[in-house]
Amino acid sequence: MQNVHVGVVGAGNVGLGTLQILSENSDQIAKKLGFSLEVSAVCSPTIASKQLPAGLRGVRRVTDWRDIVNDPSIDIVCELIGGRTVARELIAASIAAGKSVVTANKELMALEGAELWDAAINKGINLAMEASVCGGIPIHAVLREGISGDRVTALYGILNGTCNYILTEIEKHASSFESVLAEAQRMGFAEADPSADVDGFDARSKLALLAALSFGERITPSDIYTEGIRRITPLDFQYAHTLGHTIRLIAAARQTDDGLLLSVRPALIPRETIIASVQGSYNAVWVRGVYGADTFYYGRGAGSEPTGVAVVSDLMRVAREIRSGSPERVSPFAHERLGAYLPIPITRQRRPWYLRFLVDDRPGIIAALSAVLAEKKISLDAVLQLPGSDKGNLPFVITLESTAEEAVRDAVAQMASLDFLREPPLALPMEPSL
Repeated sequence: MQNVHVGVVGAGNVGLGTLQILSENSDQIAKKLGFSLEVSAVCSPTIASKQLPAGLRGVRRVTDWRDIVNDPSIDIVCELIGGRTVARELIAASIAAGKSVVTANKELMALEGAELWDAAINKGINLAMEASVCGGIPIHAVLREGISGDRVTALYGILNGTCNYILTEIEKHASSFESVLAEAQRMGFAEADPSADVDGFDARSKLALLAALSFGERITPSDIYTEGIRRITPLDFQYAHTLGHTIRLIAAARQTDDGLLLSVRPALIPRETIIASVQGSYNAVWVRGVYGADTFYYGRGAGSEPTGVAVVSDLMRVAREIRSGSPERVSPFAHERLGAYLPIPITRQRRPWYLRFLVDDRPGIIAALSAVLAEKKISLDAVLQLPGSDKGNLPFVITLESTAEEAVRDAVAQMASLDFLREPPLALPMEPSL
């Protein structure tokens, strides 16, 4: 059978990892496909300085992605540059040229993937994006095909390896957020500008994609309630452990009678749950279905080789479709068409809550805080205070019984004006056993 030719745009960590797998694993790939995947060209502005795998000596090196799109011998364009500008232009041009596309671009696909898929369908070609979420976990394939016969009701994920690394290091070593972030940057786990990771935006894009796959709804990332991890301290882990919990950045999608609840934020989760054991830069996704009940998926969330495996697997799937001439294909979003949807406000969700305070100690503090809670009809569960001697910066925690989030937010906003507080209260939901 005739070989399939690939053009790779992007020679960063993921691009080079993909090329390494295509080169070193070429024999196994050919045995599985019945034909070879041949890399015809690699594009990067700095391609002259890149050391490509030895098995790709004859590959053309180009600096303009248009050379790949306009090459009639190339069947699949592999977009590995990221971002929303050049990548969008590249993917649209590839589709217009009748070339299938494989991408790892979570941000672009979360925002415009449905429209790009429609364009691809109209041209009779494919668009694949397995590597866009949880690089080392084939979670797209699971939701798109593996458990497609079920009806998903809830999905919880640790979708950002950088955040999970930072949180678990704070937990293990009682280090500050700032010191662990600096170490993560030195080790290459975090970018020089870490805001996309630590402020939750990376996980938000990934959740938008997983929610589309799970529920068949077109989700705009900005509609997802999002908080980051900058305020989490070793003290919060001490209190969480006292309560039998730990803290993780949880991306959550849950179908209710009223609609879909979506959020990305740090939350307390029981330590006995399987997702609480996810350490370091690993990712995990827990899915509940009506018929298949609970399933759990775990693996590396990033890295050149784990993500490269996802990219190459997509290339193989698309190549099979090209050579088999299959007129029917499974949408990358698991549904023939996505419905337009606006998630219901997260403020409708009811959860127990963890409130952490830092105060200038004086008589009447608990009474003042309890008065605010009583005014908002919120029931207090417990007050916890670890031993401490600094009365000018005294921490303590109040836990709340299950309460609508709207009432908790109103209470926290009112508390923030109290003159004994050193900083605004930190409010974290306490998730149930997953």
